[in-house]
Formats: sequence, structure tokens, C-alpha cells
Amino acid sequence: MDSPRAALARQTAEYFRGQFKTEPHVVVTAPGRVNLIGEHTDYNDGFVLPAAIDRATAIAASPRSDRNLVIHAQNLKSTMMLSLADLTPRRTGAWSNYVAGVAHFLRRRGDNLAGANMLINSTVPRGSGLSSSAALEVAAACTFISLNGLTIPDLDVIVLCQQAENEFVGVQCGIMDQFISYLGKKNHALRIDCRSLEFLQVPIPAGVRLLICDTAVRRSLASSEYNRRREECDAGVSVLSRHLPGILKLRDVSPGDLARCESFLDQTVYRRCRHVVTENARVEDSVRTLRAGDLSAFGQLMYESHRSLRVDYEVSCRELDMVVDICMESDGVLGARMTGAGFGGSVVCCVREEAVEVLAARLARDYPAISGRQPGIHVCSLEDGVAVEPR
Repeated sequence: MDSPRAALARQTAEYFRGQFKTEPHVVVTAPGRVNLIGEHTDYNDGFVLPAAIDRATAIAASPRSDRNLVIHAQNLKSTMMLSLADLTPRRTGAWSNYVAGVAHFLRRRGDNLAGANMLINSTVPRGSGLSSSAALEVAAACTFISLNGLTIPDLDVIVLCQQAENEFVGVQCGIMDQFISYLGKKNHALRIDCRSLEFLQVPIPAGVRLLICDTAVRRSLASSEYNRRREECDAGVSVLSRHLPGILKLRDVSPGDLARCESFLDQTVYRRCRHVVTENARVEDSVRTLRAGDLSAFGQLMYESHRSLRVDYEVSCRELDMVVDICMESDGVLGARMTGAGFGGSVVCCVREEAVEVLAARLARDYPAISGRQPGIHVCSLEDGVAVEPR
């Protein structure tokens, strides 16, 4: 039996043949991700602990003889034609901006790109906080690299994908999502230093599963609230730097430093800073607890992270809190927290293997009863990063 990633690649090639009446030259699959802990720290040059999951975005593609990109989104039943000579953000078919942005920055590097027929197919739920956008960017970059015979260092590809989302799509995300989609490792999380881009593979102990509960609450990452949090963090650094010489980002501030400077900060800005500073510490503590096999301590750090995101950073919502509350009341659940930018999306639950089906059943029963929404429940394995399969 095919793995989920292999099945997705095979299905995407079949869809490509049906759409374009020819064989694809390459099929690329790039995974979504779940962030175990370390939320809203990446754009503050901090630490994160994500893992690649078995939900992925695939692109099947072949070259064209002209300078056009013909891109079909299978899940949306939508096709866009873009000219490589005129890659500007679009309002209609805005999903294509993630692909066009990657092509734009490859061309700006000086890489010559040929036109291409591309078919996108995905099992990453859109808007769920599992980073469908980064999976698409990474898949698109590796597709262009393969079709055009380019050689680009891994970290350059990752940075380029982030740049496409920041400057072309207009979402001021950090680098975590693209990083883990590209370099994820099976059965591991990656502790990533978002300043130096150094990373450490952290094995996930046997006997636990990750259950992701999609609340079915959707909110665009490009919303004013997401970008406002970044502005509030920058405002905090601007004030703190007058009292803590040499700091560049909140990554450089210790909990003690922040406490001593509380009176200098607007209270809302202080709470935003407190989340980031304490969350960085929680990531480092999480690495130690996972390496020691202390899953109970790791689970408590997850709950602490969610509370900080709810109270200090104010990016949770009623439905995310409902799921976490159900988890806290359920046997065999070690920890749970919202994952992703917030304002909706998903909760990641760390569950003992023998309890995962019971939790899934309880969420499927109790969450709709109190929220009026049907959850998406995904029991995930942790997988490798992007895979390129020439045909």
C-alpha cells in the first residue's frame, strides 16, 4: 500500500495527464507542518520546534515552449495563465501568487525560467494553521529548480520562499514554515534558530501520536491582526533598546530583563513581549524534556504556551480554547495548544498512542455540540521534507 505522500504523488500525476494530455516531467511533494511549540517567535529571531506531517502539497509539471505558466489548482478547480514577463500579484486567482512569487524571485536572482504546465494537488487543509502556503511555495520552488536544471543551496531556496510570501503575497511570516517543509525529518521535530538558521533534529519518543484538530474557523494570515502583532513586537524592541543596549529583536531579551523594563512599556506591548520571551524559553525547555523522554513535562509546556498565546498574545479564539479544554479533561492527553498564526485554525494534541482514538471520538462528539462546527481531525505521522521525483 502506498504511503500518503506516495499516493498523493501518483494521484497528482494522473490528474496532470488528464488536464494537460501529456506526461509530467517531475512530481514534487512538500509537506505541511505542525509547530509543536514556539509560536510567533520566528519573526522575532527566536526559536521554534516544528515537524513536517504526512499532509502535503504536490505539483506535477512539464516544460512549455513559450514563456507562460499554466497552473491548474485541482482542489479549487481553477486554472490561471501567467506570463513570466509580467509576474505581478493578482487579485483574481490569488492562490497563484504563491507560485508566481517564487518564480519572480528566482528570475530576480538571475535564473532563466522556461514556461511550464503545472498541476497543484494538496491534502493540507487550507486556512487550518498547517501551512498550506509554505508547502505550496516550497513545492513550486523545487519544481522550477528541477524543470530548469538549477543548482541553488538549500538555505537560499528556503529564504527565497519566505521572501515570496513576505514581499509578493504580502504576509510578514517568519522563516519556520518554509524551513520545515524543505528540511523536515521523519519522526523528528526540528529546533530551529530563526536568526542563525542553525537547526537541531529532536527525536519524538515512541508511544505518542500527534492529533491535529482543525476547528473549521478560518481567518486569512494576511489579516491586519497578524501584521499588527509583528508591529507591536517591533515597538517593544524600540523601547527596550533604550534600556538594554545591543538588542536587535525580542530574542535578545531575557525574562528578567523584560520584567525590569515593564514600567517603560505600554501594557499591551509588554504582554506581547512577555509571550515571545517566555515562549523562547519554553522551546529550549521542550528540547530538553523530549531528549530526556519526559513527555509529561513537555505536555505541560504545551498547555503553558497556549495560555500565553490566549492571554498575552491574544491570538486564540473561543473554538481553539474549547478544543484545548476538552484535551485537558481527557485521559491520555499529554498536552495541547493552538498551532499556527491563530485567530482560528488548528490545535495540536500530544496523545499517548493507546488514547488517540478515544480523543478523536470525543472531539468529534463534544466539539460540534458546544461550537456548532464540525472539526477536521487528523492523526498525523511525522515525515521528511520536500521530495522531488523526476519522471
